[in-house]
Amino acid sequence: MNKVLSLSLLLLIVMAGPATAADMEITPFRTVNQSPLVQIFGLPAQSEATVAPPGSAIVSLVQDVASDYTISSTPHEQIHLDGESYRWTLAARYGFGGRFDAGLEVPYVLYGGGFLDSFIIGWHDFFGLPQGGRDSAPKNKLSFSYTKDGVQKLKVDHAGSGIGDISLTAGMQLYDARDNESHDSLALRASLKLPSGDSNALRGSGSTDVALSLCGSMNNFTEWGSLGVFGSMGGMVMSDGDILRDQQQNFVGFGTAGLGWGPEPWISFKFQLNGHTAFYRGSSLDELSKPSLMLVSGGALRLPGDYRLDIGVSEDVAVATAPDVAFHLGVSKQF
Repeated sequence: MNKVLSLSLLLLIVMAGPATAADMEITPFRTVNQSPLVQIFGLPAQSEATVAPPGSAIVSLVQDVASDYTISSTPHEQIHLDGESYRWTLAARYGFGGRFDAGLEVPYVLYGGGFLDSFIIGWHDFFGLPQGGRDSAPKNKLSFSYTKDGVQKLKVDHAGSGIGDISLTAGMQLYDARDNESHDSLALRASLKLPSGDSNALRGSGSTDVALSLCGSMNNFTEWGSLGVFGSMGGMVMSDGDILRDQQQNFVGFGTAGLGWGPEPWISFKFQLNGHTAFYRGSSLDELSKPSLMLVSGGALRLPGDYRLDIGVSEDVAVATAPDVAFHLGVSKQF
């Protein structure tokens, strides 16, 4: 499967070429923290500041591959997150009424030992980065566990896959100004995540989550290409779930900020920061109780047929609060 995905990506890049269309707008990466203890909740990945045009649908298929390795302990707590996650999300939203859209997101989640350990160890060696114990641990194993006061509260050590928690989404355009030199937008977005995934296998949280966010962007089209900035901020309310139920927070804040440059109509480069407050309380471990911040870097390609391909790599700026590394691919098109 990984060879097929790699060959498909290579083919898409080779097919991409200079386009005669207008400059590419700078839009956010459609990804969030892929930690197994975070991605189970309804943290919104969609933070674009424009809604789908009336009578049109925007369909996207996103893949996030993340490698986790962290071990921490105190006299009262021990956590061990070692494994890889693969998350595919099929999302569609339809525009109506001139300034509204509504959509559906269906994730498919797989956990396993993976294959990235040797690659990441080699990468860290090449750049002189700390290994954090990954180089001495068993390779390509799956082990997610958490113990507090002698009681094991989480244990997942068998590979498995299935449908995750499905989300319903909605957006309302608050402001949109566009001409030949710029495009500024502001939108209000909402999502409702339903407990459809198996929480025992960490494919869902068992909670119902409602999120509301404000998303904005500014794009300028110059003789040097497109220049853009974007950002979002919001909050999410969650019912009590099945994972670490007595330690789960019922409210988190989240946000994104990013910028990018598109030197040609068919390519852009961008950087994005994703952050959120802690999802758990009653712990002194960074993996559970520390606010998260991660950096996503990469770009986008406009492919034949007006498809758009986002390619990004994320790292945990706030160490241990997100996976060591995650790879993001997203293909989208307006119909």
